[in-house]
Order: sequence, then C-alpha cells, then structure tokens
Amino acid sequence: MAQNIKEKYINPYTDFGFKKLFGTEMNKDLLISFLNALLKGQRSIKDISYLPTKHFGIYGNRRAIFDVYCEDEDGGKFIVEMQNVSQQYYKDRSVFYSTFPIQEQAKVGEDWDFNLKDVYTVGVLNFVFRDDDYSQDCYHHEVKLMDTQTKKVFFDKLTYIYLEMPKFNKTEDQLETMFDKWLFVLRNLSRLFERPKALQEKVFTKLFEQAEIARFSPEERRGYEDSVKVYRDINNAINTAKKEAKEEGRMEGRMEGLAEGKAWRKGRLRLTWRMPVR
Repeated sequence: MAQNIKEKYINPYTDFGFKKLFGTEMNKDLLISFLNALLKGQRSIKDISYLPTKHFGIYGNRRAIFDVYCEDEDGGKFIVEMQNVSQQYYKDRSVFYSTFPIQEQAKVGEDWDFNLKDVYTVGVLNFVFRDDDYSQDCYHHEVKLMDTQTKKVFFDKLTYIYLEMPKFNKTEDQLETMFDKWLFVLRNLSRLFERPKALQEKVFTKLFEQAEIARFSPEERRGYEDSVKVYRDINNAINTAKKEAKEEGRMEGRMEGLAEGKAWRKGRLRLTWRMPVR
C-alpha cells in the first residue's frame, strides 16, 4: 500500500495530517503560530495547553469530538476543526460545539459571577458555503454576536472563524502576511516537493520537517496511509454524487425540453387547425 503515497509532504486535509501538525504537544508551536496569524494581533498567544477532545453535554448522551482543543495562557478556549465535507447544518454544528467550552466554565456554588473566558471556534473548510453571499475572494469569515441596529459587536468573547480554502488562490509571489503563508501551506502542502522561498520563517522550517513523509516511523506511515484512503474515498464519493446529480439534471432538462417541445408542437397544431383558411 505504501507505493500509493507519492507526495513528499502530508496532506493536512487528512485527519492524520491535520492532527500531526496541530494536535500534538511536540508541534504546539505550529498551532500557536497559526492561531496568531488568524487573530492578526487581536490576541497574542504565547503558550497553549491541549485539552481532552471528547466532551459530553449536560444530558450525557449527546457528545462532541473536536479535532484539536486547547487553551492559551489567559484561559481562552480554542476549538480547531478541519472539515472536508459540506453539511447542511454545518454552521449549526459549529455553534453547538462552542457551547461545550462555555458550559465547562460553570463553577459550583453561588459565588460564581458568570464571568466567561473567550471561546474561539476555527473551521478550516475544504468546501464553499452553499448559501455563500460573499464574493469569490472573500474566504476569511470572522463572526461575533452583533447588535443589528448599531452594527457593533455586542459580545466579544465568542468568535467563529471560517476559512473557505477552495477560494484561496494566492501564488507564492503574492504572499505578504503570515496569514497568507499559513493558508498557502494548508492549501498546497501535499503538492509541494520543496520548501517555497517565501516561507523562510523558522516555524515553517519545522513544519516541513514534521510534514515530510519519509521521516515517519512505520507506525506513523501506516496511520497516514489509512487516513489518506479515507480522505480519497470521501472525495470519490462526493465527486460521484456531483457527477450523478449533474447527469440527472441534464436528463431532467432534456426531458423537460422534450415535454415543452411536444406541448409547443401540439399547441401549434391546434393553432394552425383553428386558423381560418383564406
């Protein structure tokens, strides 16, 4: 099976690849750099602690499993998810997930004043929102609770960040910020065969070292191969469904066209029949 892996670097869209880069203690400096690039100076994270990724709700039978879950030195909570497949209620799910870090801050006793720490939900999306009302170049969405009358942020401790990765098409010579560079890496890593000159920061030196498949242990390689297979199966299923839907659409269109043509011809015959002969 190993011969099926032809890339030099791992695909971060795979479950193994994403967690390898962002979900391990050894690589937490990669996650810190990525989050700081996303927040663009709104918050400066110096350290993080990884938290359990499995969570149960107040009723016990409804749980959430995060790809990566951590908190920074100030107690801010971060859920970081890679989402490959579009879901009808993806936004609902991301809001639901954000309730777990909120619930977990509740303290027993009457002296708790409900003061909450910041909660961030980050979605790296390998798809475009179906109900997208944004232009093709709008791929970074930062969402907060807003007063619809004043258009000002009403509550700044709850933030949702969504990255529509298929929309990011900057080339290497267009990369200006760390935010650009991180999105470029996530979008193109598995297609690269050498480190781009634009990515000279120390953090990317480590990223390319950690992402190089040839450095993996046999166990890591097997885990990655399994993850790639799942990723490819999902993509094949999606592409097949799209193709079938497109073909069905064309067939329906042809059938509707034939029906309309028959109706038109029938109506024309009737119209001709009723016309007086001159």
